[in-house]
Amino acid sequence: MAHRGARLHAVGLTGRVPPTGDTGSRVHTRRTRARGGSGYPGAVSDTAGTGPSPNPAQLPDPATSDVVDLFRAICDLPSVSGDEAALADEIERALTVCAHLRVDRLGNSVVARTSLGRDTRVVVAGHLDTVPIADNLPTELRVEGGEQVLWGRGTVDMKGGVAVALSLAARLTDPVHDVTWVFYDNEEVDSDLNGLGQIVRTHPDWVTGDVAVLGEPTAGGIEGGCNGTIRVVATTRGTTAHSARAWRGHNAVHDAAPILARLAAYEPGEVEVDGLVYRESLNAVGIAGGIATNMIPDACSVTINYRFAPSTSPDEAVEHVRELLAGIDCDLTVTDAVGGARPGLDSPALRAAADTLTAATGGKVGPKYGWTDVARFAELGIPALNFGPGDPMLAHADDERCPTAQVRDCARALTAWLAPA
Repeated sequence: MAHRGARLHAVGLTGRVPPTGDTGSRVHTRRTRARGGSGYPGAVSDTAGTGPSPNPAQLPDPATSDVVDLFRAICDLPSVSGDEAALADEIERALTVCAHLRVDRLGNSVVARTSLGRDTRVVVAGHLDTVPIADNLPTELRVEGGEQVLWGRGTVDMKGGVAVALSLAARLTDPVHDVTWVFYDNEEVDSDLNGLGQIVRTHPDWVTGDVAVLGEPTAGGIEGGCNGTIRVVATTRGTTAHSARAWRGHNAVHDAAPILARLAAYEPGEVEVDGLVYRESLNAVGIAGGIATNMIPDACSVTINYRFAPSTSPDEAVEHVRELLAGIDCDLTVTDAVGGARPGLDSPALRAAADTLTAATGGKVGPKYGWTDVARFAELGIPALNFGPGDPMLAHADDERCPTAQVRDCARALTAWLAPA
């Protein structure tokens, strides 16, 4: 007897289609003349950054400019996923004149490394891309309740972290650890496009290290590990007919109703992993169906996103979705699947980093609900944490905004760890 229920397929998990603006296999290395630059402390004043945004076509010199001016200029240079080339060009231009750095590039990802012979190597990484702009660029600098706040796309996720990393990469010429600075593309889209993933697959030696920090938004606290994520498309099938003679067809859109009902009724779990509690979520994030307004649709697809605790594997997550939709006549196609990462704070090196960073900012330690590339570093055996400016609850929101003081605080905290006075 034929099984009536969800039928599982997996597609789109391998291979890469270069997005617009991606330069594919472009790889090169540069090291050029010296430029002045010193440690971060004392380099700026807390009243800087209130002038007009620099020319968005060119970033200010990260070795000498105020980090908030740099932050605003980076935000005002649009870099929606697949369109990061201009920002990558500017970062490469800014770092190739630093004598203490070796600079490599793969596509629209830029890697800069010190080689000072230190006993340990730290990787500091952040993605250049943002979700689509929603009439929220150029940025706007406001004063709210006595606090300076930068509004606009990317101010939270995660150009504050990029600005901090770029500023310190240029300034910290003599850190106590060797440092690898990674600026990569295509984090906000399917995982097979991820620039850091491309580096790991083709040049893993570029990102080796003893500990890693992702500049993802944490409001200056530490967010350990991350949830995993899968995207699954549930497709119902019907039969076309003229809508005036609907009885001759079968409506696939109507058949999607039970899928939506189960997702709407779903109660997400909270799972404790190594002392941190991760909240899961499972939602419909898209729906498509219909041919014309006078035809009965013969197919309807519901895209489902499941964010699951790092103690769950992608295969277990897919099985959970299949079980949730059991008995509904639909096909399930997995279009993206990446596991999460455990907190990793049992690593002495990572715990020491977390203690230094939170001591400098006054931030707290908690879980990361979204997926970040700490998971990719975890796969490499490199303990990693999330630390950066911006409230993660505002990530991807149209009213994205970040207090500029958090950008300064994170820069000072990373300096206290990487190049203490």
